[in-house]
Amino acid sequence: MSRVSKPHEIVERALELSTADGCVVIADEESSANLRWAGNALTTNGVTRGRTLTVIATVDGAQGTASGVVSRSAVTADDLEPLVRAAEAAARGAGPAEDAQPLVDGVSSSPDFTDAPAETGSDVFAEFAPALGDAFARARSGGRELYGFAHHQLTSTYLGTSTGLRLRHDQPNGTLELNAKSPDRTRSTWAGRSTRDFKDVDPAELDAELAQRLRWAERRIELPAGRYETLLPPTAVADLLIYQLWSSTARDAAEGRTVFSKPGGGTRIGETLSELPLSLRSDPHAPGLESAPFVIAHASGDGASVFDNGLPLTSTDWIRDGRLEHLTTTRHTAGLTGLPVAPAIDNLLLEGGGEQSLEEMVAATTGRGLLLTCMWYIREVDPATLLLTGLTRDGVYLVEGGEVVGEVNNFRFNESPVDLLSRATEAGRTEKTLPREWGDWFTRAAMPALRIPDFNMSSVSLGV
Repeated sequence: MSRVSKPHEIVERALELSTADGCVVIADEESSANLRWAGNALTTNGVTRGRTLTVIATVDGAQGTASGVVSRSAVTADDLEPLVRAAEAAARGAGPAEDAQPLVDGVSSSPDFTDAPAETGSDVFAEFAPALGDAFARARSGGRELYGFAHHQLTSTYLGTSTGLRLRHDQPNGTLELNAKSPDRTRSTWAGRSTRDFKDVDPAELDAELAQRLRWAERRIELPAGRYETLLPPTAVADLLIYQLWSSTARDAAEGRTVFSKPGGGTRIGETLSELPLSLRSDPHAPGLESAPFVIAHASGDGASVFDNGLPLTSTDWIRDGRLEHLTTTRHTAGLTGLPVAPAIDNLLLEGGGEQSLEEMVAATTGRGLLLTCMWYIREVDPATLLLTGLTRDGVYLVEGGEVVGEVNNFRFNESPVDLLSRATEAGRTEKTLPREWGDWFTRAAMPALRIPDFNMSSVSLGV
C-alpha cells in the first residue's frame, strides 16, 4: 500500500507540492451498493469503491488571477505531483478568470477530517432485501410483475485549501425505483423513493400503491389534448421546481435572459409569484435531506465558482410566502448584481401548503380532473418564460367526482413552473420525494402535491 493512501494525507501532500499562488484540493471517496430485480426476482447486486482527486491551482498575474482545474480518478501517491503540475500548467496557460476572488480564508477544520472515509456496502439492504422478497411473493400472487433497482452511495469529501481550510462532509444518497407491470405488459406504473439508509423505505407500501394503480388501469379511456384540472404528485412538482432552481442564476436574470428578468432591467426579486403562501427553500441541515454545509465546487459555471470552495452555507429562502426572495449567486455574481451571496445548496423544499395527502386531494376533486404518476424527457422550450415541455409516464388517471375511474392516454405537456406556481389553487402536505427525471443528479427534495386548474396537455403522446 502506498505510504500516502488516506484521503486527508492525499490532500495535505497535494497542498505541500503546490507552487501556485493558491490551491484547493478536493478528494472524493465513493462507495456504492446496488440491487436490481426483474419479474419478481433479484437479478444482480454489487459493491464498488472509487476515489477522485480534483486540484484547483490559482496563479496571480498583472491582469488578474487565473485558475486551472484537473480531476483524475484512482489517484495514488505517485500520481500526485503530475496532477498538481498539470493544474498549475492549466492555470498558467489560461487567461484571468472572470470569477476570480480571494480563496475562502480561515482556520476552519472539521473534527473528523483525519478520520477514514465512511463506506457503504450490502449490509445497507439488510432489512430492505427481505421485505422486498415478501413484496415479490405478494406481487406473484396478485398477478403482477415487479422490476426495478435500489442504489446506495456514500461519498466522503475532503476539502483542503492553501488558506487553511480542512473540511469534510459525508453524503449518503439512496434511491429506489419500482415498476409494476401486468403480465401482458399492457399496464405499467412507477413509484420511487429517496432515502439516506433504506430504513425508511417499505416495499410493501410501495407494492400496494402500485397494485392499486394497475387496477385503475384496467379501464382505458382515450382523451384529447387540452387543458385539464390536474393533480401533480410531489415527484412531478420536484422535477419542475428543480429545473426552475437550476434556471435561477442572478447574473442571467440581471442581464435580461431568464424568466426572472425584470422588464426594463434588473431582476424580479420582491415580486409575488404565487398567491398561495408557498415557500421554496434549501437548507443543508434539513432533517432527512442533509447536504454539504459548505460550497464544494469542482468547476466554475453559471451557478458555481471554484474560488468559493469552503464557503459556509445556510438555509436560503428562494421564495417566501409566494414572493421571490433570492436568486443563486457566487461571490463574483453577487458583486456584479448587487445581490446577497446565495450559493446553490444540494436540496430543495416547497412548504406552506395544507395537510392533505394526495389521496385526500383526489377525493376533494368535485369535477373532472387528471392525476399524474410522473414526468420524463423534460426539456426547455423558452428561457424567457421558462416554458418546459415533456411527457407523462407510467399512468395518467381520470378522476371524476372524487374517484379514479380509469387510466387515460399519455400526453405531451407545455408549461412553465413559474407560471404553474401563479395558477396553483391548492397545495397538499409536503413530503420527501424522489424526482423521476432528475433523480440521477438531484435526489434530496420534499414537495407537496399541487392542484393546477388548467394544466396544458398540448398533444396526445404514444409513450408508455
